[in-house]
Amino acid sequence: MEFEYSARCKDLQARLLRFMDQHIYPNEHAYHAEIEANRAKGNPWVPLKLIDELKVKAREQGLWNLFLPRSERAPDGGLSNLDYAPLCEIMGRAPWSAEVFNCSAPDTGNMETLERYGTEEQKRAWLDPLLRGEIRSCFAMTEPDVASSDATNIQSSIVRDGDHYVINGRKWWSSGAPDPRCKIFIFMGKTDPTAARHSQQSMILVPRDTPGVTVVRPLTVFGYDDAPHGHAEMIFKDVRVPVTNMLLGEGRGFEIAQGRLGPGRIHHCMRSIGVAERALELMCQRALKRVAFGKAVADQTVTQERIAEARIMIDSARLLTLKAAYMMDTVGNKIARTEIAMIKVLAPNVSGKILDWAMQVHGAAGVSGDFPLASLWAHQRTLRFADGPDEVHRNMIAKLELAKHMKIPGAADKVEIPITRGA
Repeated sequence: MEFEYSARCKDLQARLLRFMDQHIYPNEHAYHAEIEANRAKGNPWVPLKLIDELKVKAREQGLWNLFLPRSERAPDGGLSNLDYAPLCEIMGRAPWSAEVFNCSAPDTGNMETLERYGTEEQKRAWLDPLLRGEIRSCFAMTEPDVASSDATNIQSSIVRDGDHYVINGRKWWSSGAPDPRCKIFIFMGKTDPTAARHSQQSMILVPRDTPGVTVVRPLTVFGYDDAPHGHAEMIFKDVRVPVTNMLLGEGRGFEIAQGRLGPGRIHHCMRSIGVAERALELMCQRALKRVAFGKAVADQTVTQERIAEARIMIDSARLLTLKAAYMMDTVGNKIARTEIAMIKVLAPNVSGKILDWAMQVHGAAGVSGDFPLASLWAHQRTLRFADGPDEVHRNMIAKLELAKHMKIPGAADKVEIPITRGA
């Protein structure tokens, strides 16, 4: 198993690190200040001038659309999952920075979905402007009235009516919907409730300005609204779109979701490793500066134990992430499903624990807005639901492990890959 990064990856890694040092870290306070200034004016859901300015710099330096693998639309054909991993980790150290490089969720997953499953017409209409960073997108799957950790529970309907489909449903945690730049939704609903369990759902493209699409409210995460991007509750009422907006075909929503959520999950994990590294860095810096009970906090045994444990946890999580990425590149997402599930459980838990320890070292300052720890912790805690709760992934891992000991040919093939975004 070879985890060596390519020469191209190492070059991009060095350039990305320089960009972060020169343009991202020095602007962290400016980023939040611009959001608060917009909030004071009555509308925090305004695209940031800072982001737009940095996007120009990133694109000029070739740090653009790094996530899209094996595509003629990607720079130089795209990177492998393994080569993208260290770059995504670097972006994760300041979560808002991913948008600067056009590598932020849910656009990355939506762009991959369009690249894999869209028609050429759909790609020209929506993928190309997304790749140019001119618009943003939303993935509308999770619903408030059912346990969406089991995607077969989804109740939203997509009904054919001549040359159109009529869409009705209520969605929430629709990432990016409050953003005025969001122009296209990938909507998951049922086209045939009487079909086989995994053939009922379909995915269809819904332009934001279609009549009947309503953003009910932005949702908060531990008090954070994530403006200007954020998440929303939405209503789709008698929304009509052309039949040409269907992705791949009726009843193939689960097939698309399996292709979309694998890369999406590992991207979350890659960024989580970056968050954990940032938390450990801040913890060490604070521990060396602060004195309590006559000695530096760094000299306290409990602090040293936590720093050591954090390093062990980060490196372990990174190695498992790289293994999953390597397997996705070499044997495909389905074969790598155990590794993807394991890292999806491990990475947010690791980063959450290290953030918790870092906040302890910072004392009351750790839960304030003066440091990024509280905001990072809120996001990482949320990741234990996003793209499937821990419990669903653990169940699948256990079933696959048990299947190894069953005397039934193909038992592992019958274990269902979770298609889920929330609880």
